[in-house]
Amino acid sequence: MANAQGGAGRPAANADTSFDVKWRNLGPNQAGRMTAVAGSTARPDEYYMGTTGGGVWKTTDGGKTVFPVTDAYFGGTIGSIDVQQSNPDVVWVGGGETPIRGNVSHGDGVWKSSDAGKTWQYMGLKETQYIARVRIHPTNPDIVYVGALGHVFGPNKERGVYRTTDGGKTWKNILFRNDSTGVADMILDPSNPRIMYVSFWQAGRKPWQLVSGGMGSGIFKTTDGGDTWTEITRNPGLPQSGPLGAIGITVSPAKPSRLWAIVEHEPNGGVYRSDDAGATWTFMTGDRNLRQRAWYYSKLYADPKDTNTVYGPQVSPLISKDGGKTFRRGFGGGDNHDIWIDPTDPLRVAVAHDNGLIVTKDGG
Repeated sequence: MANAQGGAGRPAANADTSFDVKWRNLGPNQAGRMTAVAGSTARPDEYYMGTTGGGVWKTTDGGKTVFPVTDAYFGGTIGSIDVQQSNPDVVWVGGGETPIRGNVSHGDGVWKSSDAGKTWQYMGLKETQYIARVRIHPTNPDIVYVGALGHVFGPNKERGVYRTTDGGKTWKNILFRNDSTGVADMILDPSNPRIMYVSFWQAGRKPWQLVSGGMGSGIFKTTDGGDTWTEITRNPGLPQSGPLGAIGITVSPAKPSRLWAIVEHEPNGGVYRSDDAGATWTFMTGDRNLRQRAWYYSKLYADPKDTNTVYGPQVSPLISKDGGKTFRRGFGGGDNHDIWIDPTDPLRVAVAHDNGLIVTKDGG
């Protein structure tokens, strides 16, 4: 092509410049940061993904293609997603992520779909702003729990645990700590949805500072669906003094009396396990790989069939096969935030992280 070039790489006067040339992406394709994911047992290739700026996306073919499902209704940052396992057409979404970066953006409450994401209905709770968990009763879609962190850049009263028994028409705040402490994690006992565990986190942001931890942080339990609560923060085995900071909690579906909690605490932070439904606890590990940037992670997820397997998403994805004593690198991406495990098939796992979503059907 030497004869088609002029000086300094310019096309020659007689060069043909009419080529229709366009750039195309050769990959690899990656999404941005995602902090929520949920699937269903009935539809093994269907997942909903919560982004940090683009609303909710969905795949029906196991991730080969994805498409936005909330653009006509809402967008922004998503904190939590839950799918009704007995009816996967029912999907609930809570806005506002709770890994509260300095540039975090709030949500506008909760939304509900009754047709697998085709249309959405706004269900209120606008001033909760940052929602850590939405949990649907496994057999009654009218009962839904929302765990709200609340405002991040200032105090407010719209935080804690909310419950609806009429499908979102009305809400009741059934557990409140104080105006600067909200929910970090919340889980229903898989064997009995009237049993719930909730962790509270006293946290907030200023333009120049993250405040993580305070005496409001703690763990609560209910055995009657949220009508009454018992604080188990200082039960034997857990740190007995000082602020606990961020806390993640999970229940073993294979052995519901077995719980794990990951606690941000100095000097005794780490993973704790209870084998008597939270009455007493044993310190398992203080591995720093599980405690780095505790405000950004601090979540645990129990394998539904194996009582000794628990996942700890962190900067690197971590997994324990010995009941929480030791953790090694598992599968995931960079900066892992949420995991969904099929309750009937532990080999089927979805992980939301800073590069988007990954799914596996063979345990990674």
